[in-house]
Amino acid sequence: MGGANGKQWVMLVAGSNTWDNYRHQADVCHAYQIVHQNGIPDEQIVVMMYDDIAYNKKNPYPGNIINKPNGPNVYPGVLKDYTGEVMFFCQTRNRYFHPYLSTILTVLQDVTPGNFLAALKGDSSAVKKTNPKVIASGGYDTIFIYLSDHGGPSTFSFPNGTLYAHDLIETIKEMARNNKFSKMVIYMESCFSGSMLATLPDNVHVYAVTAARADESSYACFLDPVRKTFLSDKFSALWMHYIQVNDLNKKTFRDQFSYLQEKMRRSHSCRFGDMTVGEHLMSVFVNNTPQRVQDETRAEGLALTHLTSNHEVPFKILEHRIKTETDEDKRQHLIRKHAALHQTKARIEGTVKAISQHFPGFEHGGDLDEDYSQMDLHAFKTVAEHFRTTCFDWHEEEFQMALSHTHVFARLCARGAEAERIIKVITAVSRKKRLLQY
Repeated sequence: MGGANGKQWVMLVAGSNTWDNYRHQADVCHAYQIVHQNGIPDEQIVVMMYDDIAYNKKNPYPGNIINKPNGPNVYPGVLKDYTGEVMFFCQTRNRYFHPYLSTILTVLQDVTPGNFLAALKGDSSAVKKTNPKVIASGGYDTIFIYLSDHGGPSTFSFPNGTLYAHDLIETIKEMARNNKFSKMVIYMESCFSGSMLATLPDNVHVYAVTAARADESSYACFLDPVRKTFLSDKFSALWMHYIQVNDLNKKTFRDQFSYLQEKMRRSHSCRFGDMTVGEHLMSVFVNNTPQRVQDETRAEGLALTHLTSNHEVPFKILEHRIKTETDEDKRQHLIRKHAALHQTKARIEGTVKAISQHFPGFEHGGDLDEDYSQMDLHAFKTVAEHFRTTCFDWHEEEFQMALSHTHVFARLCARGAEAERIIKVITAVSRKKRLLQY
């Protein structure tokens, strides 16, 4: 359908990797099956996901990914437009040992914030990938974007990079100036996702819905006893279920948002941007769901179980594995791993607390939704990156939880603390912590 003489474009992004983050890639695989069954051509769908789950050594069912208990396999046919580490071996002449050939290993990472932004705005020359697939949209086209992963204040994580609100918002503004779409809808599944889109302009025909407010965790669901990981996220399970049980020629995005508000309790879905776009029928962006799928999904129903804050997911997974492990040596290893995770959490919290104590009165209270809408996003990006590179790199699985603790820096930036001063304090506290370790 799209706009007049326009196309419907869809971009689906899972920003995580590793088995414990199974649910994010399962969410994206399921979303692909939905838009594909609704008739969006594959050439108008771009999928980014690491693709290390289906044939992971921990997967008891190789080639199988499900997004709900006893659900269908959502992996078959999923596009592999941007995936994880791809290794290339090439040979070149060695100038010291000519004519012998030396082998060079090149590792490419496709799932990056840079590639995401470049592909979104259709800039194939900026994508670090051979023959990249991009959103080649124009002024009559619609774009539907869905992202699922971990997040922090004004941040959305990728395996080896961070998407900052500043860069996402600037890209959207650039696309609007360049007439790259008629209307855009963004759905974001991550903790603190409300902070990513709080500064989205209301005059560029972009409408966004998030899984949580700026100060909230999002929630995982469906802890699978066999796979020993969570299968889905609450917000994602709800919005996809709604699409599959309704006639989208009769339902608007505003209708779906009302449903999300009713069903979501522990976290709260938010919407931003141009509310007039939310009045459009959902079929304008993703076509209509086949009647057969509506009937089958409605008959199955949806009962969310094991709702768990994403901050607690690593602990819950380990606790489940400890409880069900029969080999005592393996069980003790898991217990030590659980204890180490608590110690890492305490280290991160202690460091952030030490930093915040240099700014009396800044670290507590306040309306974060309002603060984020006024925040200098570039200043926050500078501070957050300094914290990541100086203290805890949240791209490493061990320190992944550090991302959520950047809320202190977000509050500081939102209330006018200078980025240069915050950076100096981070450096001083980090140096002191390292000295105390020796």
